[in-house]
Amino acid sequence: MRRLPTLLIAGSALLTLAACGSGSTTTPAPGERPTVVASTDVYGSIAAAVGGNLVDVKSIIDSPSADPHEYETTPADAATVAKAAIVVENGGGYDDFADRLVRSAGGAPTVVNAVALSGKDTGQGELNEHVWYDLGTVRKVADAIAADLGRKDAANAATYTANAQAFEKELDGLQQKIDTLRAAQSGRRIAVTEPVPLYLTEAAGLQNVMPEAFSAAVEEGDDPAAAVLAEALRVVPSVKAVVANSQTESPSTQQVEAAAAAANVPVVKVTETLPDGVDSYVAWQSAQLDALAGAVNRAA
Repeated sequence: MRRLPTLLIAGSALLTLAACGSGSTTTPAPGERPTVVASTDVYGSIAAAVGGNLVDVKSIIDSPSADPHEYETTPADAATVAKAAIVVENGGGYDDFADRLVRSAGGAPTVVNAVALSGKDTGQGELNEHVWYDLGTVRKVADAIAADLGRKDAANAATYTANAQAFEKELDGLQQKIDTLRAAQSGRRIAVTEPVPLYLTEAAGLQNVMPEAFSAAVEEGDDPAAAVLAEALRVVPSVKAVVANSQTESPSTQQVEAAAAAANVPVVKVTETLPDGVDSYVAWQSAQLDALAGAVNRAA
């Protein structure tokens, strides 16, 4: 999966304003359920948790085999976005196709941009755009969806707020798992093949010792230099776990996983979108946290 630059695209000021709920004219007709369109099923699952059975949620990417960076939109996608009351996107260069659809589809939805809400794009250095692995950002996204749905469908505003609060209560359970892992294993060394889960692993106090040049090459879809690969293979036996994105496997990451197997180091697989058969953000992240905790808590 080839990566694109992580800086926000030029001219995103309008979308940033929209992320705060301004400038929208797409409002459902009386008695019509609001439609929320999400760039990926990660954000679709959050919108579904907030909207419940009062809204229609459509995720443009809902397969773990699709690459948000390279996704080619279809006329059906444009028609879907044109009818949307709200569009939820990651931003930060991750799912630029969503920006293009909003600009070209002809509607005027409110845009919830997770990166804009996160406050992590400071303009200083590179941005890790995978903000759905940061629970604080996910809370802000849920709150923004609830607020925007309440403006679109005022009769059900209190329900959307209550649903968001219930979802965030579930996030509290995830945070407890993170805090427990941090208390037991803070400072433990892991090797992450690319930056996707770093917000989560850093929150758990785990130290990523994978060479940055290796992760950067994997993220860009490139082969790391031979010396960089050799350094990555050298550090693997010293870590408690290798954390690998199963959606960006390459010969280099396969070599790292083989080295982990040879050294009896567990490999924890993570994903960028919901796995097949999973439709809950909380269930997805809970399973990944359990696998990570199981790996680093394992006796040496």
